[in-house]
Amino acid sequence: MSDLPRKAVTRTARLAALPLGIAGRATLGLGKRIGGRSAEVVTAELQQATADQLFKVLGELKGGAMKFGQVLSVFEAALPEEVAGPYRAALTKLQDAAPPMPAASVHAALAERLGKDWRENFLSFDDKPAAAASIGQVHRAVWHDGREVAVKVQYPGAGEALLSDLAQLGRVAWLLGPLIPGLDIKPLISELRERVSEELDYELEAEAQRRHAEEFADDPDITVPKVVAQTDQVLVTEWLDGIPLAEVIAGGTQRERDRAGQLLARFLFAGPSRTGLLHADPHPGNFRLIKDGRAASDWRLGVLDFGTVDRLPEGLPAPIGDSLRMALAGDAAGVLEMLREEGFVKPSIELDPDAVLEYLLPIIEPATVDTFHFTRSWMRAQATRIADPRSPAYNLGKQLNLPPAYLLIHRVTLSTIGVLCQLSAKAPFRAEMLEWLPGFAGESAAEEELAEVLEES
Repeated sequence: MSDLPRKAVTRTARLAALPLGIAGRATLGLGKRIGGRSAEVVTAELQQATADQLFKVLGELKGGAMKFGQVLSVFEAALPEEVAGPYRAALTKLQDAAPPMPAASVHAALAERLGKDWRENFLSFDDKPAAAASIGQVHRAVWHDGREVAVKVQYPGAGEALLSDLAQLGRVAWLLGPLIPGLDIKPLISELRERVSEELDYELEAEAQRRHAEEFADDPDITVPKVVAQTDQVLVTEWLDGIPLAEVIAGGTQRERDRAGQLLARFLFAGPSRTGLLHADPHPGNFRLIKDGRAASDWRLGVLDFGTVDRLPEGLPAPIGDSLRMALAGDAAGVLEMLREEGFVKPSIELDPDAVLEYLLPIIEPATVDTFHFTRSWMRAQATRIADPRSPAYNLGKQLNLPPAYLLIHRVTLSTIGVLCQLSAKAPFRAEMLEWLPGFAGESAAEEELAEVLEES
């Protein structure tokens, strides 16, 4: 394929064909069952065929379709195991792979953005892409000063394609919703549309990446590549070696899983506190485990792709930590009052404080122990509890509201927990929250810290 399929009618036709194909396979499956084949075998075949078609279309279209697939992939751990199997491989493919843009198109884009003599910037440039994402692909190269670099080039027509895809995906949300129980697809798609303009502007991405690279420049645990050069549609950064988190998920040792999980949790909470920005695209393709030494404590987490960030100048909102602390202390009335103040419970809704606390406690279990083992079975249990219409949690959850200011924070937190469950990591989640989450340690801890600072001065 020469480029992104840009004509709206072409892209819409491919997406619109998805429900028709699925309906046709369901009819065929019914015929096979009538013919004597077991329901389990037929269902497995249908799920595999559906996964193949769905993610083949998303991957080929790139743009908003592939971006949506990447977002869904981090929720894979919530799928029931009998459903997760057929979808898991297809979802993972979307994190790092897509049909490449031809070299001629890449060269034309570089000439347009960097100038006709663009090759003078590089000692070498690999025409074969090293990775492909939703709106661009990455090439490995050597900068003119000898540094190995990653060159991210935006697909021609990416903006138009993103908007077209997400509009169409909104129309078929009913089809995609059952993939992840308990996840409301329409707000997710709406949020993605709102973020399109930022992600398309590589200069904004460069600004966010520079902020992180400067803050974590000497950090022993987190590494962010420096920005070398950028235009609005071309971004050049230092190359980052390491083991992709997708590979750790697929076959890593428990030591690798645990260390990756610990660092991922640390970055989730420390990033906003230290930079005023929340990295908002936490799928496994954006992280690398860098094994500098033999001891697992020496390994670092490399972080890529700052195209989507949430701007939080004061760090994560203190009411998150305050409400978690009160929940763990059993202060049901205090939790409900704070949820009302922040807009999670609308004024017209009456709720039982104890029922709200009962709803929250299983979800915040990782904050109750020093080390928590994140597993797919734990995440599936939470998703099932909230999504089962027979469950009290389902009825209470329907009465809760998600304020716009918390929408991205909520998705990033859930996504990160999804990756931790994919890793099956045993992570000291609570320690990271105590250190970095405002309000969680309480006033006494803050007062002690201030007293120590004053004493030292």
